[in-house]
Amino acid sequence: MAISPKLFSLLFLHLMLASSLPNIAEAYGLSSKFYRYTCPGLEYTVAKTVALYIQKQPTLAASLLRMHFHDCFVRGCDGSVLLNSTPNNQAEKDSIPNLTLRGYNVVDAVKAAVEKQCPGVVSCADILALVARDAVRMIGGPFWNVPTGRRDGTVSISREALINLPPPFANISSLKTSFLSLGLSVKDLVVLSGAHTIGVSKCSSFSNRLYNFTGIGDADPKLDKYYAVALKGKCKPNDQKSIVEMDPGSFKTFDGSYYTLVSKRRGLFQSDSALLDDPDTKAYVVLQAQTRGATFAVDFAESMISMGQIGVLTGNDGEIRRQCSVVN
Repeated sequence: MAISPKLFSLLFLHLMLASSLPNIAEAYGLSSKFYRYTCPGLEYTVAKTVALYIQKQPTLAASLLRMHFHDCFVRGCDGSVLLNSTPNNQAEKDSIPNLTLRGYNVVDAVKAAVEKQCPGVVSCADILALVARDAVRMIGGPFWNVPTGRRDGTVSISREALINLPPPFANISSLKTSFLSLGLSVKDLVVLSGAHTIGVSKCSSFSNRLYNFTGIGDADPKLDKYYAVALKGKCKPNDQKSIVEMDPGSFKTFDGSYYTLVSKRRGLFQSDSALLDDPDTKAYVVLQAQTRGATFAVDFAESMISMGQIGVLTGNDGEIRRQCSVVN
């Protein structure tokens, strides 16, 4: 599969940015120059491999970004979401919130390409962080230097994903508690929620807002009534399979239109509409809606760097997995 001229140009720009941007964050033992001598071609290898998949299936970008989120929110950014279940343990990837994750094959392909170049050097946790960044960049999102040096965890427990991942029905109080407990700010919460500018969702993740919000067959009053009617046309009661765009008309492009939708009470999930229930998060939503996402790209890059530092394993902790789906 050849890389298209458009993606080749983007790949070249990507590499120029990687070499010219300052180190935005060097913390927790991570460094943007960690593999400078041990795997100098890492950035190119990752970007080239990701490009082969994204040009064929752009919707994978949302899935790969989501996978990085789900990894970091459980045990930190240690690649635990990539591990397979064993006869004696159900892993994170088989937990209910992770059953719709896609893109493991992309991570595996990148890992294989990197192993050929630098065997036993680059962790799966770092690869996932780089893959998510590159996938976002390739559909029009921002670029950010990814500080590396993470090592891979050896534990992955299904119930921990169920407990720690913010559900789509979360209210603003529980969302703030979740983010703050991981060292992320309220601004990070509203900025990272903007990832819903890309991707799709199954009707089952929000259908309660349409048909039985308080148990009496009603709709969520915080959901725009015209949007609710449109969603009912796509999602029938008890529909477990149909999917809808999270950012209608723009779900393949990374932009600030998500905030315009939320400001109009057209956020798909309760966790989206919850951003209007806090003065700080609401102010950010309104600002981005009024300015067409003027600062969103820069803010998103900064928040992704912060998120990528959650609970990282460095030094002699963890391991460098030979295969991302199994411990050594």
